[in-house]
Amino acid sequence: MRSGRRPVALVVHAYFEEDPRVRRQAEAILASGRPVDVIALRREGDSAEGDVGGAHVTRIDVQRHQGAGIGTYLAEYLAFFVRAGLVLVRAQPRRRYSLVQVATLPDWLVLAALPLRLAGVPVVIDLHEAMPDFFRSRFPGASNPLVHGALRLAERVSIAAASHAITVNDALRDRLLGLGVRPDHLSVVRNTPSLARFDTGAYPARPFMADGTLRLVYAGALTPTYELDVAIRAVAALVARRADLPIHLDLFGRGDSRAALEALVAELGVADRVTFHGRIPIEDVPAAVAAADVGLAPTRRDPFTDSSLSTKILEYAAMRRPVVATRLPLVAATFPAGTVATYAPGDVEDFAARILEFVDDAPARDRAVAGTAALVAGMAWEHDAPAYLALLEGLARDH
Repeated sequence: MRSGRRPVALVVHAYFEEDPRVRRQAEAILASGRPVDVIALRREGDSAEGDVGGAHVTRIDVQRHQGAGIGTYLAEYLAFFVRAGLVLVRAQPRRRYSLVQVATLPDWLVLAALPLRLAGVPVVIDLHEAMPDFFRSRFPGASNPLVHGALRLAERVSIAAASHAITVNDALRDRLLGLGVRPDHLSVVRNTPSLARFDTGAYPARPFMADGTLRLVYAGALTPTYELDVAIRAVAALVARRADLPIHLDLFGRGDSRAALEALVAELGVADRVTFHGRIPIEDVPAAVAAADVGLAPTRRDPFTDSSLSTKILEYAAMRRPVVATRLPLVAATFPAGTVATYAPGDVEDFAARILEFVDDAPARDRAVAGTAALVAGMAWEHDAPAYLALLEGLARDH
């Protein structure tokens, strides 16, 4: 560490080991010569403190409750909020943080750093998603104009409480500008993969359908945000349509939709065609993708996902795998025709047809792979990290 460079604290309501964005940010800060302290959730079996890639991680004994009711979520958020704030306050006299960055969701977690902000420590809020739209998508039965308005107010208060705000894409930036956030108070730090981690040269090359089986892969959360039911139905449709085509779908991830998806697999009679692997470490995702033929990024369309771009698409593309994804606004704006194959949201037959195009048209498949790989190479984390670090350095307080 260079003399006089104080540490940065990263606060995230997630398991740090499993959050690619915050992991990339921590690695970049460490490489710049600053120590990093992370305050995160604690998984079963993890120690209360530990070292992950050089970052010191304090794990608060709060677990995630995917699929739980609103009351359980609120209790979880509040418990982490209070305890994260206490960790920061207790550590500050000893660590003397140069800056605190708080990742959302929830937006108001940034207020856990308010005592340090009042003492002069810069605080950055990293808005991964639009919380009002996320809530409406995840809890449609509990969403109403009053709740939505309260969440938008909390969002604005949280942004105002920070020294600076960052978000993940231009669509979310434009949304926040429309809410009155000052342009000089807001920056975009894209959520893109690191090519050092998603390095095709580090894994054996797999020719398309090398073992005679079409291997589809999905690596991500098994939650209602992702229409994996449509993906499974598309597999069943392909089995019925092309009996001569061996096909297998590998699902890597966990979430509250798993039981329903397993029941659907059994109902459709494709249990031998779909494997649920559970969550795997971030470090193992590139190998899982490298072993497949086509990457799937099925996302349910709603106002929340209209301003999102799945990082799964970028990861598959970085590993030079053709991609089938839902036709969402940011997908269409990012990837020209002939690159990512898109299907109409919820349309099983369209999904299946896009997969078959990659099977039956090798030249088009090769052009798609080359096109997406070139795009991702130009927007990888390695390009954005210097600007992110420059932003932090411009805010950090070392004296």
